Amino acid sequence: MSLLLIKNGHLIDPANAVDGVADLWIQDGKVVAAGNYDGTADEVIDAAGKIVCPGLIDMHVHLREPGQEWKEDIESGSRAAVAGGVTSMCCMPNTGPHIDHAGIALQIVARAKQVNLCNVHPIGAVTKNLDGKELTEMRELSRAGCVAFSDDGLPIWHAGVMRKALEYSASFGYLVIQHAEEKTLTAGGAINEGWISTQLGVAGMPAVGEDSMIARDIMLTKLSGARYHVAHISTQGAVELVRQARKQGLKVTTEAAPHHFALTEDEVLGYNVDAKMSPPLRTEEDRQAVIEGLRDGTIEVIATDHAPHHEDDKRCGLSCAAFGIVGLETMLPVSLDLVRAGVLTMSDMIAKMTCNPAQLLGLDAGTLSEGAAADVCIFDADATWVLDRNKLVSKGKNTPWHGKQMTGLVTHTLKDGRLVFAEGEVCG
Repeated sequence: MSLLLIKNGHLIDPANAVDGVADLWIQDGKVVAAGNYDGTADEVIDAAGKIVCPGLIDMHVHLREPGQEWKEDIESGSRAAVAGGVTSMCCMPNTGPHIDHAGIALQIVARAKQVNLCNVHPIGAVTKNLDGKELTEMRELSRAGCVAFSDDGLPIWHAGVMRKALEYSASFGYLVIQHAEEKTLTAGGAINEGWISTQLGVAGMPAVGEDSMIARDIMLTKLSGARYHVAHISTQGAVELVRQARKQGLKVTTEAAPHHFALTEDEVLGYNVDAKMSPPLRTEEDRQAVIEGLRDGTIEVIATDHAPHHEDDKRCGLSCAAFGIVGLETMLPVSLDLVRAGVLTMSDMIAKMTCNPAQLLGLDAGTLSEGAAADVCIFDADATWVLDRNKLVSKGKNTPWHGKQMTGLVTHTLKDGRLVFAEGEVCG
């Protein structure tokens, strides 16, 4: 088999504490060496001046297939992923039909293998029909390829059901991921509750709606001894709740989406529907709390909550527009702002998008160890470009970064040692 050399790059592999200029050698889809190797390359990629790291992992993506393929599908989502340096992603179960039985999970896994661009791992529903009432066959879903469980898009609102879900998942070690929202406090809301919602005359979603659900779930986690994960954390109170739970030794983890550490509720001024998401963009104090959580390790993962929508779902006024933005192609440049600001080292940032989510989900990914699958992201941390929504690879064009300058550009993505994205084009 041909031998591929990625030379002169700054190799960062947090799982192995590698951080320095080194060559990467790949053969037969596997990493054969990082550094010196006695071989003659058949193919060479010169990564001088660029970062070479494991392919990124996004553990929170909405691919819309099956059921809403006009918004996104597994193929278009995979193409968007590799354009953003992502080689493994986890898709949420709020599809139609939902990922609440093994047949749908198997269908998604098979379709992703057919597309053959990016690893796609389904996240199974906690409850049937996502209605929060009756548990799914979680063990059967895990055997069909599901790597965690969530009703994301909707909270697991019933405390008794959540307790059973935690206890059941604990019996086989899987993660329960909660969209933390107390609907009796947030129903009808479109943006963060506060001065801006009052100014715009739009119903708000108070921070306590997120905080109170997390507080309840932490108590249930303590009772069950299970593994509990907060999706897209967004409030100062929520970050502190998770921090204190972790200090108690509870198996509580969380993720932050780039929009929650980069933007505030000011983005919705002018009734900007592209800044509408759930949980909503919060205050500057909340944003800084999320940043501090990333800095001190309370927040272990960066994940996008990639939520593509058709234009018609967004161009209907702030109150009725769909929640969500696309994120696969902007995760890296937005997150690099944390490095430039001195919040995270480059290695820390990459860890939150590679080995940390891999460890949480039990994925065989996120490292460039010898013998590991050669899933690789190469990026120029200093390259600048202006985001044009119409040039996004995703079917979804709903992004608040349209027309804004981004810094950080993926130049190459390799999946199993095969180029799937190079110099602005998806390969295959």
